[in-house]
Amino acid sequence: MLDLTDEGRQIALEAGRFIREERKRFSRESIEKKHAHDYVSYVDKESEKRIVTRLKELLPDAGFIAEEGSGSMTDEKYCWVVDPLDGTTNFIHDNSPYCVSIALRDEKELLLGVVYEICRDECYWTYKGAPSYLNGNVIHVSSVNTLDDAFIAIGFPYRAEEYKPFALRFIKTCYGNVAGLRLIGAAAAEMCYVAAGRFDARIESYLGPWDIAAGCLILQNAGGKVTDFSGGDTFYSGHQVLASNGKIHDFLLNIIEDR
Repeated sequence: MLDLTDEGRQIALEAGRFIREERKRFSRESIEKKHAHDYVSYVDKESEKRIVTRLKELLPDAGFIAEEGSGSMTDEKYCWVVDPLDGTTNFIHDNSPYCVSIALRDEKELLLGVVYEICRDECYWTYKGAPSYLNGNVIHVSSVNTLDDAFIAIGFPYRAEEYKPFALRFIKTCYGNVAGLRLIGAAAAEMCYVAAGRFDARIESYLGPWDIAAGCLILQNAGGKVTDFSGGDTFYSGHQVLASNGKIHDFLLNIIEDR
């Protein structure tokens, strides 16, 4: 698995270099709208094409779940889960962070994860049974164990009307009662920031599996915890994702469930 992870890192770095160069000449006229306030560009599509082509060389029989529609998983033993450009809105506005996310899973579990955060030139990676790394250095979640000291990242998904009641209640409860709340707009990168101890938790709904697959494994192998909003394991779909250092997880579940 280490060899596959190393190959995945190189593919993520190559895609990141392409994205970085395209940002230098990017024009907003290249933007397409998928849904309300949800955008895609030729950069997302070309990045995905390059990543998928390279990954097919590694495991020709593997399936794909990718944000811009490449492939699908049916009965394959392995499946790549790819976000070719997480944080597209940030990219469009020349704002950080944005990243490439690549994960491999089988029918039961995640096997490896790579996230390359392009703006800071940071590559996070891990594989089943291994520590999590940032540019070759082992990372761990923070030791914060109270909400009063917690630095929390939140996400605002595109399904605003469905999410807004929950978001407003969560922010109202936390604002002034935690160390800080931040909205930065790239789920994969933010989960890695939790893994590295920069944030203590990150929460959002209505994501896709490509947004969180690699980040989940990186966070878990760094000592963190990921669940859905009920404390269960349906988070792999991206529908509800609470990611934390593990030490404040139950506190946040209590807020979410309004207990």
